[in-house]
Amino acid sequence: MNRHIVVRFAPSPNGLLHLGHAYAAMVAHDFARARGGEFLLRIEDIDSGRSRPEFVTAILDDLRWLGLEWDREVIFQSERLDSYAAAADRLKAMELLYPCFCTRSDMRQLQEDGPQPEGPDGPIYAGTCRHLDPDLARKRAAAEPHSWRLDVAKAAAIAGPLRWRDERHGEQLNHPERLGDVILVPKDMPVAYHLAVTVDDARDGITHVVRGDDLFASTDIHRLLQALLVLPTPTYFHHPLLLDETGGKLSKSRDSASLSVLRLAGQSGQKLLQDFRQGIFPVGISLS
Repeated sequence: MNRHIVVRFAPSPNGLLHLGHAYAAMVAHDFARARGGEFLLRIEDIDSGRSRPEFVTAILDDLRWLGLEWDREVIFQSERLDSYAAAADRLKAMELLYPCFCTRSDMRQLQEDGPQPEGPDGPIYAGTCRHLDPDLARKRAAAEPHSWRLDVAKAAAIAGPLRWRDERHGEQLNHPERLGDVILVPKDMPVAYHLAVTVDDARDGITHVVRGDDLFASTDIHRLLQALLVLPTPTYFHHPLLLDETGGKLSKSRDSASLSVLRLAGQSGQKLLQDFRQGIFPVGISLS
């Protein structure tokens, strides 16, 4: 018997949605609807320093303008901090997290001292704080600001060989070491993306994670965390990205055209998605 399909779209309210978000939301929505499944909306608002209520409102308005309807109540990560803390505590009890005291200037200095190994998301952390004496690390953690990093090599040894499946790219052998010892609990936030999204996808019963190719490599970390925390593993579908005229992906930081501007200008959001579905994109926009 086929399982009930549950897919989510999970934007962060730290800026306005752009055309790339519209495409991602459409792909996730259509994936669920074509299979008779549910399409959930999760607001990833754990970054209290950047999240804004007005951006949440704009997200809801933009999705309605696009003609994309979600099922259930809107989910807010800010209401789930206890579950993230519990997951982090469990990993600490397994001695898989270690405190990291490195600052941004420390990281820059490491790069200046010599090129660091590159991963899919940039330089891989050198593991400086992983080698600290445990007693010294505990004393410093009691007195100094610090993040908590995942000891990926130790975690992978415990979890053993892992696989995950992508409906577009096929069966994947897990290689979390490609991202290195990622931060799971930052200094200035209650939880990092990797841990929060893994906990949330299990809690929300997500059967298929539909998201852009830019997050493909992150799945190795998520699969590892699923094994460590004994959480179900969804099927994945990483879709192509919309690119601008320079060949770069659309993003908030690049001031890509916001949906709100198009919506307030009187353009039709539903017509925009009809064009997307037919492979028609605005001038200067292409699909990777």
